[in-house]
Amino acid sequence: MAHIVLITTSYPISNDGSEAAGSFVADFSKELSNHTKVTVIAPGNNTTDPESISNNITIVRFKVPKLPLSLLKPYNPMNWLSILKTLKSGARALEQVLEDTHIDHIFALWTLPSGYWARNIGYRKFKIPYSTWSLGSDIWSLGKIPIIRTILKNVLLASQSNFADGYLLRDTIQSITKRDCIFLPSTRAVNITSRKQLSTSPPFRLAYLGRWHANKGIDLLLDSLILLREEDWQHIKEIQICGGGPMNDIVRNSAKNLSNRPITIRGYLDKAEATKLFEWADYVLIPSRIESIPVVFSDAMKCACPVVCMPVGDLPYLINKYNIGILANQVTAESFSKAISRILLEHPDSYSAKLDQVANVFRLEYIVDNFMKIILSEEDGR
Repeated sequence: MAHIVLITTSYPISNDGSEAAGSFVADFSKELSNHTKVTVIAPGNNTTDPESISNNITIVRFKVPKLPLSLLKPYNPMNWLSILKTLKSGARALEQVLEDTHIDHIFALWTLPSGYWARNIGYRKFKIPYSTWSLGSDIWSLGKIPIIRTILKNVLLASQSNFADGYLLRDTIQSITKRDCIFLPSTRAVNITSRKQLSTSPPFRLAYLGRWHANKGIDLLLDSLILLREEDWQHIKEIQICGGGPMNDIVRNSAKNLSNRPITIRGYLDKAEATKLFEWADYVLIPSRIESIPVVFSDAMKCACPVVCMPVGDLPYLINKYNIGILANQVTAESFSKAISRILLEHPDSYSAKLDQVANVFRLEYIVDNFMKIILSEEDGR
């Protein structure tokens, strides 16, 4: 049986729902372990020895100064020391695993810094092939910084395969590397206990789940709710806003302006709680300013929830192709408010057939099967 290392900068520790991307990595590694042996190298509060959590999955933690690592920004000099410590710690952890264990392939989630470790340690020192899986933050944020952009390109060029969690992102990577990049969406295993019956008439239940961060547009959402008309609110039973993050104070304060409306503010939800939220909801709100295909989108599809989205990333393509919700015309609170008004006049059950079709695209078993076929075929062709 082959042995694959997954090296990642996000993997849940507390399972409190604060690491959506990490939850995806955990589910991906679990499904992957049905095909091959898996060792996951991930950040933690302390360095740990390899710990077997199942017959085919081993977890190794490397110590980092701060979690989540997404809080470390290369353009902030105050973060440079922490970034250097993180780079050394991750490289050391990967090197130790490769010295102690025969590894056939390294899968880097995400391109930086995981791909950097895979290239410099795994490929250059141990001659082990690696593949990358990119997020939008890799290419569209870090890729704007000149020195880092060069490192990013070198990592992508030296990999065996490159994957991306969005269609536009895939196309961007192909334009950078002049090589193929494969669409492989990030998604989670969702345990749905029964088929949901979508509402056929108002009032409807709406839900937001995500980081309270400017990129996710939580402030735009709250501003859009203030702009809703009285007749819109007559069609709303309740809105639940769940999550947490750097805009926590803004969210709490803005919610006070809506205290007379049926809005519930909650914290982070673990995966089981998130599933219950989407089983409860008639519509899911995705007001992001910057996005590829968020995990919350695929969760919504699997739980049969139509969506209201901003026109960013791959969301316009998915909405227009499959007709599984409403798209705002612009990335503004006013436009998002109008989109909510429009969907409140719809019946959620009218979207049900298309929701099933899209849910299959994000089925984890299919994603992992496709990944293994690509890795094994390219390994055989080397």
